[in-house]
Amino acid sequence: MLKIMTLSFLVINIYAQELEREDNHRERIHSVRDVVSGVLKTEEKELDIVSGFSHMFDDGTVSGQLRSMYSRYNYKDATNTYATALGGHLKYELASYKGFNGGVALTTSQKVSTLSAKGTSFNDELTSSKGNYTQLSEAYVNYTFGDLAIRFGRQEVDTPLADTDDIRMTPNTFEAYLLRYTKDDFLFVGGLLKRFQGFDAGLDTNKAWQTTGDKGTWIAGVTYDTSNIEGDLYYYDVSKSDASNTANGNVANTSIYLSVGGHVHFAQEHSIHLDSQFLQQNEADASGVQSVVYGFLFEYVFEGVGFNLAYNKSNKKQGKRTFSGFGGGTLFTSMDNMILDNITSDRDARGIVGGISYTFRDVNFLYAYGDFDGKADSSGVTQHIEEQDFGIEYMPNEEVTIASIYTKQDDKDQTGINGGSWENFRILVAYSF
Repeated sequence: MLKIMTLSFLVINIYAQELEREDNHRERIHSVRDVVSGVLKTEEKELDIVSGFSHMFDDGTVSGQLRSMYSRYNYKDATNTYATALGGHLKYELASYKGFNGGVALTTSQKVSTLSAKGTSFNDELTSSKGNYTQLSEAYVNYTFGDLAIRFGRQEVDTPLADTDDIRMTPNTFEAYLLRYTKDDFLFVGGLLKRFQGFDAGLDTNKAWQTTGDKGTWIAGVTYDTSNIEGDLYYYDVSKSDASNTANGNVANTSIYLSVGGHVHFAQEHSIHLDSQFLQQNEADASGVQSVVYGFLFEYVFEGVGFNLAYNKSNKKQGKRTFSGFGGGTLFTSMDNMILDNITSDRDARGIVGGISYTFRDVNFLYAYGDFDGKADSSGVTQHIEEQDFGIEYMPNEEVTIASIYTKQDDKDQTGINGGSWENFRILVAYSF
């Protein structure tokens, strides 16, 4: 293991798309799924520092986002579904006094009946089968002392194997106890994730907040990020699932995730990005999660156009599978819908994704093609999925986002995996404040 980690540190790291440039520092987006999730990302407002306790409330900040989404699925072998939802989130955050502050956020999604189907044709992924979903998604206390920050409570978390995955109406948030320490270009993270809610936790469960294990998930990691080099090294200890965890089942394991990458600028508006990643998971409590996954990413960007190619491979572990975490996962080949996890059980599996992106003024375009091939498992069954994603995003100003994405999935072996063959069209309008 140490030899593999040492070798991986020597490999130049990766990337998949640039959304903005700031003082020659690139914001790296490592997969199509990250691009989709990033469309709805809102910036945190800067907190005021006050001299008295009462001013924490007087100088608090209000922020949020209103969003509406239409989503339709056309299935080859099932009933077509569609729905429209209206919702968003509203957040209030106290000003900082002697390093202390706190915040709360309410997230909601409500179906628009006149623009949604009924019965079996209703698409419940936006609001649940009941047509509504509302949660106190954030409620935390924060303490900051110099470069150290400690946050307890419900909060957003974005790490390799636990993330917000904001690709529909409701992002994931976590009930967690986290410590962050920043030193120069390093960010150190440690703590405990107890429960989570949102799109990946299942909007239709009797208990919206799903556990990450009966004793939670311990996490420790470090990120290194400069204008030319980036890297992550994270450790997760996922405890055995309790009976209330209906979203992910028993996924107990210990995981080590490593990525190392870099990018080089040459000429004017030309750059190359390289990235590599490695994930090793060891089974705990007979969960069936055990894997070795590795991947690479290459991208060439010039004058607003980006070409990228990503590859992930999972080696067969008899009767075992991979687990990409509580969220969309961090693999380079993760697409709008398809991720490698879907075909790794008891077989060798690999994913290849190629894409092109183009930015023109306030408009971003994206096309990606993915081929996911699962070799024969112990019973001789193979699985082969192809996915294509077409996306367009228009931001006339910092507050308004209009976006749409068309996803087409082909089940080549007709095994019904991941819903079989289907098409999905979504359109989104969002206003941030």
